[in-house]
Amino acid sequence: MNTATKISTLWIVVMINMGFADILGFMYPGFLAEIGTGTVDGITITPEFLLLAAVFIEIGIMMIFLTRALKRPVSRVLNLIAVILTIAFVIGGGALTLHYIFFATVEVLCMAYIAVLAWGWSDDHA
Repeated sequence: MNTATKISTLWIVVMINMGFADILGFMYPGFLAEIGTGTVDGITITPEFLLLAAVFIEIGIMMIFLTRALKRPVSRVLNLIAVILTIAFVIGGGALTLHYIFFATVEVLCMAYIAVLAWGWSDDHA
């Protein structure tokens, strides 16, 4: 498997984990009731907040395609930037529930591997 395929596939793994972390979070006792108030863990849920969250999520989604579509030098740089931004989003926007910590750990490990692959991505490894 070439490097672009590995990185792109790892972004898919990250995005699936992010989705399921949120889905299971809805099952956490009291979470849906808290969403109903418009404030979660002291953060007011506004249209701007949701847009910002959507932008951060979209970074990983777009990297699935861009990793394969862009030339290697540009893809390398964008992957390294995307990893930094997405790790900050996962850690900064996370919960301290056991399931979230588990998913976030998997996500961060996958993104660390993406960074290693992107950093070492040379012409020899397509």
